[in-house]
Amino acid sequence: MSNPIIVEHKVNAPIHEVWKALTDQTEMRSWYFDIYDFKLEPGKIFNFYEPGDEKKYHHQSEILEIVPNQKLKHTWSYPEFSKEKTVITWELQPEGEQTLVKLTHDDIDNFKDLGENFSKKSFTEGWNGIIGQSLKPYLESK
Repeated sequence: MSNPIIVEHKVNAPIHEVWKALTDQTEMRSWYFDIYDFKLEPGKIFNFYEPGDEKKYHHQSEILEIVPNQKLKHTWSYPEFSKEKTVITWELQPEGEQTLVKLTHDDIDNFKDLGENFSKKSFTEGWNGIIGQSLKPYLESK
């Protein structure tokens, strides 16, 4: 049974701008990761690393579902460390001039044997930082 991580933040930006930030390679590079092989198509696999020159933590994901301006769902894995995968779902809801960004990270227990850097606590802190301290200010400064 999955005990998902759920992170929600309201962003002072219209939904179409939030969607573009989540799905446009150039915009992602400004607030998220440099994902050189990202293509917004179901079944497409993309790869990226933690920021920095040391190429730490190879991430690999496969796009599972796309509902424009509403939902992006993809796997999240570390192929060098484990065959296991987790699932990330980004959901967007308009709230007037704002957008509620909800991220659900399912199956996090699949990484329980990989150590503290892959714990539920670590991922929760990471997602709150990525959305609250990176995506939100990026969009709100436009």
